[in-house]
Amino acid sequence: MHVSQQERLPSARVAADISVADLGRALAAGWADFRACPAYGLFFAGIYVLAGLGLYYALVERGQFVWLVPAAGFPLLAPFSAVGLYEVSRRRGAGLPPDWGAVLGAVRGRGDGQVLGIGVIAFVIFCFWVILAHAIFYIFLGQAGLRTESLDFLVTPSGMAMLLVGGGVGGVLAMAIFAITLISLPMLVDRDVDCVSAMIASVALVKANRMVLLGWAAFIAITLFVAMLPLLTGLLLVLPVFAHASWHLYRRAIG
Repeated sequence: MHVSQQERLPSARVAADISVADLGRALAAGWADFRACPAYGLFFAGIYVLAGLGLYYALVERGQFVWLVPAAGFPLLAPFSAVGLYEVSRRRGAGLPPDWGAVLGAVRGRGDGQVLGIGVIAFVIFCFWVILAHAIFYIFLGQAGLRTESLDFLVTPSGMAMLLVGGGVGGVLAMAIFAITLISLPMLVDRDVDCVSAMIASVALVKANRMVLLGWAAFIAITLFVAMLPLLTGLLLVLPVFAHASWHLYRRAIG
């Protein structure tokens, strides 16, 4: 993907006036992109869903129910299933037809490791969540919980307390990934910029529009949770639409 010198990002200037109406317009534009090019969205979301189902059934088949709670953090990595879809939206906005070569090329990045750099940071946060989730599990349920063979423990007082604390910790980590990836990944697809500058711009956007974007993050989290209930199949629709919407929010954020 060729990026011209004029497309270089001179600084991390972002809009400080993102409104709920902007989010609605981004979501509508994301839906339009998905409807226009559904094959790309279904392809990337399908890979993510199959990976999630494989992880779930591997744990259930082995009776490793204790790992299901840490594995619930799998959506933390969802932004990276969307990188190719940013290129789809970019090409549509530029009046160019979507092309599998260009779309898959966006996933690889420009060959300088910038997308991978953000991916490594997100993966480290995910691993940190797995460690914390196990610690929280052990604190509330002890050794007996580690040997459980069902999910019945979740409806016990200790189990519900564990879910409350774990949900809070997971929410903080999810917000961290949300803040650093909201527009950084679309920016890396669109512009010749390093991953640190892109993450700084993304965090600056969230900080400048904290109330609106906190609401957006909560809306995404709730929608993803509901979409995961029917064996993750709802993600086939939700992930592509949110991915395309994130591109349009990025375009609004940088003006």
